[in-house]
Amino acid sequence: MTSPSVTATKPQAAAPAVRPALPALSTPGHDTGLLLLRLVLGLTMTAHGSQKLFGWFGGGGISGTGQFFTASGYPAGDAMAVLAGLTETLGGLGLVLGLLTPLAGAAVVGTLINAIAVHGTDSFFAPKGIEYELLLTAGAAALALTGPGRYAVDRFVPVLRGHRLAHGALAVALGVVLAAVMLLVRD
Repeated sequence: MTSPSVTATKPQAAAPAVRPALPALSTPGHDTGLLLLRLVLGLTMTAHGSQKLFGWFGGGGISGTGQFFTASGYPAGDAMAVLAGLTETLGGLGLVLGLLTPLAGAAVVGTLINAIAVHGTDSFFAPKGIEYELLLTAGAAALALTGPGRYAVDRFVPVLRGHRLAHGALAVALGVVLAAVMLLVRD
């Protein structure tokens, strides 16, 4: 017999482990870092595009760049110079503003894939290597995949306000496919 003051105790279930809260994905430091990357990468690409389109910053303009494209095996060198110049300029400005960031990043990725193919992959390090182009390509792809951060025009575009990885992945895939098409038309 048991005493009425003694009650059977059930073993208590283990309390759920308390995990520390993950930091918010969009912190001021994160957003400022993305802004810095967008500005440097976007302005660099805009300058390269304006070299092709306008001959600024010691560039060849459409005529000189067109001759380069023709010598590199592309048909209609002047048209390719305009296409490359517009892609670099508009893609770069899109990155600077954080406007249509997945597409802007994809435009830069596609252009730089062609630059790497034309440049050749015989060496990695500068001055004859691909390290510069590869770094720009990776930065543009990273921005397309991560989104522009809080300090961007995309925050006012409803479909891009909450950046989705799928948008960036599809855009980068489109850039790669279009780059491959451009490389197929090369002699």
